[in-house]
Amino acid sequence: MTSDASATPVIIRMHERDNVAIVGNDGGLPAGTVLPGALVLTERVPQGHKVALSDLSAGQPVLRYGIPIGYALKAIAAGSWVHEKLLDMPAARELVNLPMATVKPAPMPALEGYTFEGYRNTDGSVGTRNILAITQTVQCVAGVTEFAVRRIKAEMLPRFAHVDDVVSLEHAYGCGVAIDAPDAIVPIRTLRNISLNPNFGGEVMVVSLGCEKLQPERLLPPGSIPLIDVRQSGDTALDVVCLQDDAHVGFMSMVESIMRQAEVHLTRLNARRRETVPASELVVGVQCGGSDAFSGVTANPAVGFCTDLLVRAGASVMFSETTEVRDGIDQLTSRASSPEVAEAMVREMAWYDAYLQRGGADRSANTTPGNKKGGLSNIVEKAMGSIVKSGTSPISGVLAPGEKLKTRGLTYTATPASDFICGTLQLAAGMNLHVFTTGRGTPYGLAEVPVIKVATRSDLARRWHDLMDVNAGTIATGEKTIEAVGWELFELMLEVASGRKKTWAEHWKLHNALVLFNPAPVT
Repeated sequence: MTSDASATPVIIRMHERDNVAIVGNDGGLPAGTVLPGALVLTERVPQGHKVALSDLSAGQPVLRYGIPIGYALKAIAAGSWVHEKLLDMPAARELVNLPMATVKPAPMPALEGYTFEGYRNTDGSVGTRNILAITQTVQCVAGVTEFAVRRIKAEMLPRFAHVDDVVSLEHAYGCGVAIDAPDAIVPIRTLRNISLNPNFGGEVMVVSLGCEKLQPERLLPPGSIPLIDVRQSGDTALDVVCLQDDAHVGFMSMVESIMRQAEVHLTRLNARRRETVPASELVVGVQCGGSDAFSGVTANPAVGFCTDLLVRAGASVMFSETTEVRDGIDQLTSRASSPEVAEAMVREMAWYDAYLQRGGADRSANTTPGNKKGGLSNIVEKAMGSIVKSGTSPISGVLAPGEKLKTRGLTYTATPASDFICGTLQLAAGMNLHVFTTGRGTPYGLAEVPVIKVATRSDLARRWHDLMDVNAGTIATGEKTIEAVGWELFELMLEVASGRKKTWAEHWKLHNALVLFNPAPVT
């Protein structure tokens, strides 16, 4: 694809039934362009946007991915630009009479012999990084903790060569909330499970204010922290620095207390070493943000192929973003490994439908201005491109928001589609590696796990050459196949998980804030 108007026009049709295709050329195509099949554009069509392949009458379904993404609001001539203002969005699929565990694909051959260098934890999990994470019970302590972390990094971390980083698990929760409301369990278990992420080596350190509603013992009750091997004393008491303790006289007293406790944890973490582990120990979260019409053509299909490779290797993969897969619920329930798994997916979708209804919104609120500028007319079209990240493997498990992963294979991890909340909830589920696809571009990153960024378009990969780790735009240009990019991503994962390569987000230390999902009332 080039911006030269004289270059060969490229249009991409996803299914033989489709009556629209997207323009592939950088810069789009001008009116009068003769497309393959002698169709002539009646107006300029931007890159990624749809062109009618035949005359469409008012009310006729507009098909992309072989399904109706909308209905024509008026007659649309062949060669015309088909955009959101010309489409009536289909109603959401009802959550009844769905195909439940009806697809029974033949088992894929196991993928054996692939390994990475990781950190084994006592609870059986494996980390891809060796990080000291400092948990906070409430936003009030964030400034003090961050001040202490800066000093720890500057003054202490250089002495601990085998520790990758020190991060503060800052969030906006902990007080001023209805802590006993039924939905309060979501943010509480999210923060609890993030504190136990495999990349933190079982070392749990908490900074508390003292008067907050989310007390340390409520956040991390006795028995919730696995004892790690290097502790000789068997002491499982929760390590808490409480800023309101009488012992703290002045700001520096608080900071130095945090630093003293951090040194204990750093010493234990520094004794750990990487060891060879099978690829089955990967726990990968897949997500997309800043999506465009190419997301479902290049990057997400490549991630889907890689998802199948990971499942074949015995690894765990999580896909999420409830509003972005809601319109494909029948595709998901049919792929469930059992009727019980299918029913669990339906329950999560129904819960989220009710959550949106309480807020006076619906699934259509998901699609952003950038999504539309990139060619996605509505959430139905976006959903079809998003869901392919899950590959073709059976869906073996379902997690409610904030829950910890229980099964290997492919799991639907229910989250909002917000990049920050989705990433936070996948961290809580136990991911040790993150894959993030983008078409419009985003510098998204997490301090807690490596984030591999996949560009949907070669133009984005070129312009953001030091932010994107994989260029899936080569699929649209014909330079590479979906399978080739999928293998490229799989092999890069093993290198990044082993610490032999850093992602660009790690290189630049681009870290988005954790955002806890709190559907409970704020008081």
